[in-house]
Amino acid sequence: MANEASIDHKPTALWGGAKQPFGSDYGKLMMWFFLLSDALSFSGFLAAMGMYRFKFEESWPVAENVFTHFPLLHGDWPLLFVALMTFILILSSVTMVMAVDAGHKMNKKGVIIWMALTIVGGFFFLGSQAWEWSHFIHGDKGGVQLENNEVMYLSDSEGEIVTLHELIVGTEKPHGAHAHFTDADLKTAFAANHDVTLRSPGKVHVPMPRAEAERVMEKAHVIQGANLKENEYGNVLFADFFFFVTGFHGFHVFSGVLINIIIFINVIAGTYEKRGHYEMIEKVGLYWHFVDLVWVFVFTFFYLV
Repeated sequence: MANEASIDHKPTALWGGAKQPFGSDYGKLMMWFFLLSDALSFSGFLAAMGMYRFKFEESWPVAENVFTHFPLLHGDWPLLFVALMTFILILSSVTMVMAVDAGHKMNKKGVIIWMALTIVGGFFFLGSQAWEWSHFIHGDKGGVQLENNEVMYLSDSEGEIVTLHELIVGTEKPHGAHAHFTDADLKTAFAANHDVTLRSPGKVHVPMPRAEAERVMEKAHVIQGANLKENEYGNVLFADFFFFVTGFHGFHVFSGVLINIIIFINVIAGTYEKRGHYEMIEKVGLYWHFVDLVWVFVFTFFYLV
């Protein structure tokens, strides 16, 4: 009985929930729930891509042979531009951290500066992705689609890729040029260059014997560029996943940039100064960090592995 007397039976002490768990408010908790569900979506997309990649390993393009372009630079620069995009996006995550820190210190000027840099980083990434999509759609090296719809690269006897422009015109394609070639152009040039054969797009590639290449070329046709129905780089599923996964992520970045702009305008207007806190910066920061983290996984599993 003595022990019962020592217990405080006030509702606020036992059931009132006087302090929120982990110090999180409703809005921040709901953001975490949203990010968890979104993480499961991206995980499903990447897992599906991995399954099809191993199923069609021989026809699955190697990213180093696809993403070799860099604005204003001639020649092959494998994955360099994608690496630059990744670095800028990660850097924008750092500027977001600085904005959140400035908000904790009620430093309005600091929040404005760091949020502005974060928005600039987001726009740079979106512009870079649009340029990469354009280059991917127009095509680079060109391919040969066989009668069974399998896509092959033109190559020399050592397996080094020969572009359509090199085979037909005899020179490297000028930077930014998008020449269109016909099936007749391909077959005439192929017949005249006996050192050229075909090879598969996958990591393990063995040049096709010239005699066999001549036989399959009779019913083959030129394929330039990539879309949801055909892909000069190899298996069409590679293009499908490229557009869907990077497009889905790009939509997240675009949404994040719009949200950051709205918050940036509110900061300038003094909205959070009047509230007495900058917690909204922390909430949008969670979303922006998630977008950056997802791209690290996309970059790793789509471009590097």
